[in-house]
Amino acid sequence: MIYSVDVRVTAPVNDTEVTDRVADAVHDLFPEADVESRPGELVGTCHGMERFSERLHEQAILDTARGQFFAGRDGDTFEFRLKKQAAFRGVVNFAVGTESELGDIHVRVRVAEPSVEEYVDHVAPPTEEGTPVDSDR
Repeated sequence: MIYSVDVRVTAPVNDTEVTDRVADAVHDLFPEADVESRPGELVGTCHGMERFSERLHEQAILDTARGQFFAGRDGDTFEFRLKKQAAFRGVVNFAVGTESELGDIHVRVRVAEPSVEEYVDHVAPPTEEGTPVDSDR
């Protein structure tokens, strides 16, 4: 299956933070991202979430990820937030509720092909008792 997706990752950079360190945190989760620095933020774009998907599998948080993806769905896109402090350690930790003091990493995924549901199934397959149902993984 060929996937056509556009991923946009935005991370605030506070005066107390080192821009390169924030860029490293983004690259830890989205190594394919082309990241550029803008005043007060970093913006990364890529066309896949393979490493992010691997992290979800390693951390065994597929069901949590699916819930976040579908909760943030709007048409052919889905959005979610990640805790920046966890990303500094290469860990996926979804941000819910009030934004953290350092700001959260915002991720917006637009899916052109196939459907949002099929792409979510690829990144975070459904599970049974914590084990992915998709035998291709």
